[in-house]
Amino acid sequence: MANAKPRFNPRKYDIDAYDALVKSGVSKAMARVMSSRGITDVSSLDYNLRNALGVNKLTNADKMAKLIADKMEAGKRFLVVADYDSDGATSCAILVRAMRGFGANIEYMVPNRFEHGYGLTPDIVKIAAAMTPRPDSIITVDNGIASIDGVAEANKLGISVLVTDHHLPAEQTPEAECIVNPNQRGCTFPSKNLAGCGVIFYVMLAVKHELQQRGWFNTHPNFNVTDLLDFVALGTVADVVKLDDNNRKLVSAGLKQMREGKAHEGIQALLHVAKRDPNKANPWDMGFGVGPRLNAAGRLDDMSVGISCLLEDDPFKASTLAEQLNTLNIERRAIESDMTVQAVQQLEGTEFNTDDKYSMTLFHPDWHQGVIGILASRIKEKTNRPVIAFGRGSNGELKGSGRSIPPLHLRDALDMVYKQNPNLIKKFGGHSMAAGLTIMEDDLAKFTVAFEEACRHMMAPEDLELVVDTDGSLSPDEINLELAEAIKNQVWGQGFPEPVFQGEFTVENQKIVGEKHSKLRLLQGNRIYDAILFHHTDPVPNTIKAVYSLDVNEWQGSRMLQLRIQNFDAAEKPQYVHNPVFEQTESGLAL
Repeated sequence: MANAKPRFNPRKYDIDAYDALVKSGVSKAMARVMSSRGITDVSSLDYNLRNALGVNKLTNADKMAKLIADKMEAGKRFLVVADYDSDGATSCAILVRAMRGFGANIEYMVPNRFEHGYGLTPDIVKIAAAMTPRPDSIITVDNGIASIDGVAEANKLGISVLVTDHHLPAEQTPEAECIVNPNQRGCTFPSKNLAGCGVIFYVMLAVKHELQQRGWFNTHPNFNVTDLLDFVALGTVADVVKLDDNNRKLVSAGLKQMREGKAHEGIQALLHVAKRDPNKANPWDMGFGVGPRLNAAGRLDDMSVGISCLLEDDPFKASTLAEQLNTLNIERRAIESDMTVQAVQQLEGTEFNTDDKYSMTLFHPDWHQGVIGILASRIKEKTNRPVIAFGRGSNGELKGSGRSIPPLHLRDALDMVYKQNPNLIKKFGGHSMAAGLTIMEDDLAKFTVAFEEACRHMMAPEDLELVVDTDGSLSPDEINLELAEAIKNQVWGQGFPEPVFQGEFTVENQKIVGEKHSKLRLLQGNRIYDAILFHHTDPVPNTIKAVYSLDVNEWQGSRMLQLRIQNFDAAEKPQYVHNPVFEQTESGLAL
């Protein structure tokens, strides 16, 4: 089963925005890039935190701050219930560190995905109620908007619930004491793309303001909430939310904190085991270095070890915990590799033809529940079809994790299946590009048909074509170190992709480096460029049409331009090379 072949599509850009950016001093190449991503004014490229949205715009943040301050003054005990992914872990670390910094009595727990399932369930509430001492209030982070039964159970047991979440709500929302969620109905916050860590960061800013108004810090320790921006940067990138204008400001501020040596010990330790330089921390490091290692705990074990790492202030202990997470990530990779081989064999064994299908539904009784989301991502890449992969749960259930392509809103597709086939889906939730669900194993065949029908209803045949957007071609004068440096200094990610360009080159020389990569010397016109082609050792044709990004290669104190080839094609032998890109998962980046 070959990977889906792409069609390269140069992005269109707004000529008026382009002209305005050029007049403001932005280079023509960068102006094309930025105007194609909706940037109309140079002020949008100023990532100073003072230009971020104010907490007063986030509906119910002030109300929740008053409730939390009231409870703190009354000596109430708080319990955080977090999600088991990177966003949940960073959200939990932000809340616990801030509240303890304010002098509050707060503990945390994370549901085990294999024992308890997702979110604030009635069983989790009962466990919380049996704790000694018993919590007076539960605060959810990165979950809770769908926890109708769990909140009802807490209310029955006399435990108040404050929900902070960012996931899309259903028609019914829980009867919590207060809900802060930019996506809840009636919320006026301009950015709907906050991650869970961003939501709780804003709430803690509101709590600090409220406590200041009450004179709390006259007799209690003060705490600087903005010191927690490194957690916001990590959680936002790893959860693959859209990097809109506001999120880019938050992420930029957190990365700046890391590069200045002010990252918390846990993040520094995770950067170290991922072999990333904290002094040069960037979104790629968060998404493909730190995030997967943090996520590995929730996928294979218990996210509490990940949260412990983020809360640890002792460098040695933080390093030990980071090594544990790194080991889990190595194990996760091995499991994922085996599962991908099984999935491909399953498809080839059935002579699967993507031309006949709008979706894919896969199941194997030995597949690990914690890794099926990554498997769905891998198969989606190969087929350019929405994919749902199932692993076996308990009591005859199958736990599914899905990944979609841009034309299909996956949660809406599952909602259609749910409404048209009563009792087929036991529960589901998620986003446009990623979702999770539970069905009974006996209903797998019926679900496969129903999901395929929903996808056919919601997509047209042309939606199934794999299109790779590029930023067009660069003139030889524009392919330079200055542009590469300018690109490197921006914040790229989901919804604001790093620029890639198209061009034709003659391959002057090629050699294998690091045993698995190709180092190339490319000729265009009368200019020679160094280039790298990762994870490729076969001979490259003499003339190629390439899709590439501009990189800065640092070697022995020198900084040199390097082209990073992502795709290439030649008339005599078409090639497609896939390099990892930011992609949606329910618990962060799938690498």
